[in-house]
Amino acid sequence: MSEKKFNVAIAGATGAVGNQMIICLEESNLPVKAVKFLASSRSAGRKLRFKGDLITVEELTENSFKGMDIALFSAGGGTSKNFAPFAAKDGCVVIDNSSAWRMDPKVPLGVPEVNPHAVAEYTNKGIIANPNCSTIQMVVPLCPIHKKCGIKRIVVSTYQAVSGTGKKAIDELFDQTRSMINFLDYDINVYPHRIAFNCLPHIDVFLENGYTKEEVKMVDETRKILEDDTIGITATTVRVPVFFSHSESVNIETKKHISANEVKLLLEKAPGIKVVDDPEKNIYPLAIDAAGQDLTLVGRIRDDESIPNGINMWVVADNIRKGAATNTIQIAEILAEKYL
Repeated sequence: MSEKKFNVAIAGATGAVGNQMIICLEESNLPVKAVKFLASSRSAGRKLRFKGDLITVEELTENSFKGMDIALFSAGGGTSKNFAPFAAKDGCVVIDNSSAWRMDPKVPLGVPEVNPHAVAEYTNKGIIANPNCSTIQMVVPLCPIHKKCGIKRIVVSTYQAVSGTGKKAIDELFDQTRSMINFLDYDINVYPHRIAFNCLPHIDVFLENGYTKEEVKMVDETRKILEDDTIGITATTVRVPVFFSHSESVNIETKKHISANEVKLLLEKAPGIKVVDDPEKNIYPLAIDAAGQDLTLVGRIRDDESIPNGINMWVVADNIRKGAATNTIQIAEILAEKYL
């Protein structure tokens, strides 16, 4: 790691992901000289702790980034569109967690285990995009398979935790569950239907083609990260009554044959992955086991017997850590080590 120390700003510091960014920054190897916590005027004045010190949250403005080296954004797409260019103009590299910049051809879309080389492209706009949480955990195990034998097609169904929507969704699942087990009335505010004891095949808005925006994100982002527009991808994304960690059923058709056992051996050596796969002992990736850690858990690895070159697997990761905050900090560490 560079001997230089960096001034780091976190925009959206009071939100669920922003709070996790603070924790991950404390845990990281990034040499931090000073931190600045930024949020809307409603949250300005609050105090957040960093390495034992209380830091007062400041209002996010156009001038917030003067003297900052790295800005970690988790304040929503509109806010990022408005303020990220000001940060970049002041010489501060932005790592943005929203969807605002992901498909901009001049902005790299980074997952450190997959395409660390892409981080260098930040010089185009001074902005690096963090992918969608469900995309990140899928491409981590897909990458070594794609490098080994090529991927022709991906069919993915996701089972996504409510924390992906934010604190209000976490509270609503808790409140609805408590009300139902006590035979009380409940409120529906965050989602169009009750989430407690239910599954909603609806994440983000529906588009004219019948897919949701979340599903299209997974298609477009995966192709960009793996640098291969020829891969056929289709997705169905589902919100489930789980607080933390997204789970995914991933079916892959490869160009060259690879067996399930070969995939296991390949993934056991791959960075950022823990293979959890012993079905005879009921051992497979669980959302409750992934929560709170940074590894992507992969299991239920098996041959798809319906096609010659098919693999099925079950992929689970903490959507707030690896799916957002941790991936952002890992990008910052690459920047600090190689480019700043």
